[in-house]
Amino acid sequence: MKFASRLLAVGLIGALAFTLGVSANQPAAPESSFATEVIDLGMVVSDLDRSLKFYKDVIGFEEIDGFSVPPQFALDTGLANKVQLDVHVLVLGKGEKATKLKLMQFKTEPGARVDNSFIHSSYGFRYLTIAVKDVNAAVSRAAKAGAKPIAKCPVPLPEGLPAGLALANYRDPDGNLVELVGPWKQ
Repeated sequence: MKFASRLLAVGLIGALAFTLGVSANQPAAPESSFATEVIDLGMVVSDLDRSLKFYKDVIGFEEIDGFSVPPQFALDTGLANKVQLDVHVLVLGKGEKATKLKLMQFKTEPGARVDNSFIHSSYGFRYLTIAVKDVNAAVSRAAKAGAKPIAKCPVPLPEGLPAGLALANYRDPDGNLVELVGPWKQ
C-alpha cells in the first residue's frame, strides 16, 4: 500500500509539473522582458463612425472606455504634431489578454492614403488576421452588416496548410485588409 501511495504522489507531482511546463531535465525558461505578450494596434482612420461600425458590426469587436492624449504629450513623445489624440478602444476577448484595436481620427490634420490594392502595394502593416471559430458564421455576420468579401472569399486554405480552414477577406472603410480565418463548411 505504501508503494501505491508513493506511486500516486509521484504521478500527481509529474502531472502537475507537466501541466505547468516544468521538467526535472529541462531548465526553466528565461523570464521575458515584456510586461504582456499582447500587442495593441493603433489605427488612424478617415471616418471614425464608419470604422467603429465596421469593426463592431462586421468583425465583432466591442468598444470599451477610450482615452485622450494631450497635444503637448503627443508632441513630446513624437506621436503627433501637437494634436490631441482621442482614442477609441475596441477589444476582441476579455481581460488582460484581449486584443486591442485603438482607432483615431484627425479631422483637422487628415493623413495620406496608401495604396491598399494588394498587401504588396505599400510598406508597413498590411492586414489584420482575426481567428474565428466559424468562418460561415463570420461571413453571415458580415453580410448582415452590409460588408462584401473581397474576390472569391471564403476560400479554403491551400494544400500544405491546415485542412478544414478557410479565409474570408474584407476591406474596412479605409481599404485596409481584414482577414477572417477559421473552420469552414462548404
